[in-house]
Amino acid sequence: QVQLVESWGGLVQPGGALRLACVASGGVFTIYDISWYRQAPGKQLELVATITPSGSTMLADSVSGRFTISRDNARNTVTLQMNRLQPDDTAVYYCNALTPLTGIDDFWGQGTQVTVSS
Repeated sequence: QVQLVESWGGLVQPGGALRLACVASGGVFTIYDISWYRQAPGKQLELVATITPSGSTMLADSVSGRFTISRDNARNTVTLQMNRLQPDDTAVYYCNALTPLTGIDDFWGQGTQVTVSS
């Protein structure tokens, strides 16, 4: 069983930056695809970014060029660097760990709020 804890959300002005962290414990972190999802009020859950065990990354079109995802396997941590934030980025951001190909293990964090507002 893997536990995921997100942190470093908060309030930022448009054009600002935040770095979210997802720290894993209780399992073999290095075998999982780690993704960040977000859910804005009244909207569906949206996949934002994914990083594979080998370090390959995928970013949603809506954040490409502004967000980057990285992982530090030694620290069981995945970070989401968010630059040039916009009000549309306001959402609860969730960290997910998923077994590649099979999806047999699927773990979620509790989420962290990101608010972009002046």
